[in-house]
Amino acid sequence: MTQTAFENALATRVEQMVDACVRCGKCVEVCPVTDAAGMSAAEPVAVITGVLDILRTGDGPEASRQWANACVLSGECIKACDYGVNPRFLLAMARTKMTRATNDAPTMRRRGVENFRNLSQGVNVLARLQLDEQTLDRLAQTGRKLTERPDEAPDFVFYTGCNVLKTPHIALLALDIMDALDVTYRVMGGPTHCCGIQQLRAGDTEMFGRVATNTLDKLAQSKSGVLSWCPSCHVQYTEITIPAIEATRGSKPFEMTPFMRYLASRLDDLKPHLRERVDMRIALHRHPGIHGAMEAAEQILRTVPGIEIVELNQPAVGLQTAAMRALPELRRELQLKELEAARAAGVDALVAVYHSDHRELCAHERDWPFRIMNVLEIVGASMGIGEPDNFKRLKIMQDADAIVADCADLIGRHGIDAATARAVVAEALLGEQTVPLQKRP
Repeated sequence: MTQTAFENALATRVEQMVDACVRCGKCVEVCPVTDAAGMSAAEPVAVITGVLDILRTGDGPEASRQWANACVLSGECIKACDYGVNPRFLLAMARTKMTRATNDAPTMRRRGVENFRNLSQGVNVLARLQLDEQTLDRLAQTGRKLTERPDEAPDFVFYTGCNVLKTPHIALLALDIMDALDVTYRVMGGPTHCCGIQQLRAGDTEMFGRVATNTLDKLAQSKSGVLSWCPSCHVQYTEITIPAIEATRGSKPFEMTPFMRYLASRLDDLKPHLRERVDMRIALHRHPGIHGAMEAAEQILRTVPGIEIVELNQPAVGLQTAAMRALPELRRELQLKELEAARAAGVDALVAVYHSDHRELCAHERDWPFRIMNVLEIVGASMGIGEPDNFKRLKIMQDADAIVADCADLIGRHGIDAATARAVVAEALLGEQTVPLQKRP
């Protein structure tokens, strides 16, 4: 099968890194999930050598396959490499290679389409169970916002990704904060601006290239680059898509900056807006996968008057909660221990940065003696702004029929089929609960 220019660029980058790798095994040694992946007895040099075999042939030793499939994108491997190799990128490509070795093209295309449709339905329905048309328009989910002032380039494109729209108060708070800082922006995101991750996971590299490139060209519409919210989209673009596009076109299309790092860089401008005291003892729910993001969040929180950050001394693993789906037992263990540590520390709130963490944790507010909040809610409270967390309110109800009834007005206004709404609520809202809620009498 003839490869596209994008696929060729991707393959060339893999070959270059395979050649650069000296097989020292340091990336395996520092990985925080080797024990949980059942490969603690494997020799690190043999594991990384096997990964290189997979990248060449699509097959390799079991320990290497386990490591690739267990990757939760913590990024410790990147920091450990002294030779410019990105092991996280290589593991992503190894998973793709293994998928392509055992599936034909029609199967991979079908799975990619199915996965994308399921994601799209979950995002679109949950957003519409919480937001009216005007607010959807503000988040560029009606098609109208993208044509506003088409001849005037904004300072930034704010790229939401898809899944943050399930917890839209987080994205809306980011816009509120940028408005206060007089930042001009154009919002892009949702299923119409997919990063292509579903296609890549399915092994369909051709369609992945098409989808990702199409979105990339839309994103390249600002003066200063793209501010990203979603960590998985950020990794997808900065470590896979943008380098491939740069290789095929000869230049980098734009700089992509995580929103938390951008906000920390504007801290001097933000401080005058932090007028209200927020007297809370909080703990920060941490994931290290995006370099500097957690440090930026902590720096911002420490600037809020009245905030005291309590260290829970719990392991920080993975890119975000959603990235840990490959290791469900570890995911459950870490969440439960953190909840217990937060209770023991007597905090007022456990504060997360990313949307997938908020989705999984928020309903625990019902059962534990502290709140579950997003970092931007803390910032907003100090600025005197807020957005309702309807996702948490609905999820705490823990009853699909009651949730659908509660949202009946919006379901009718958006023309959503009630049975579809209930199915999405059951799966995409109530279904994400790694640590079970405590039973009620």
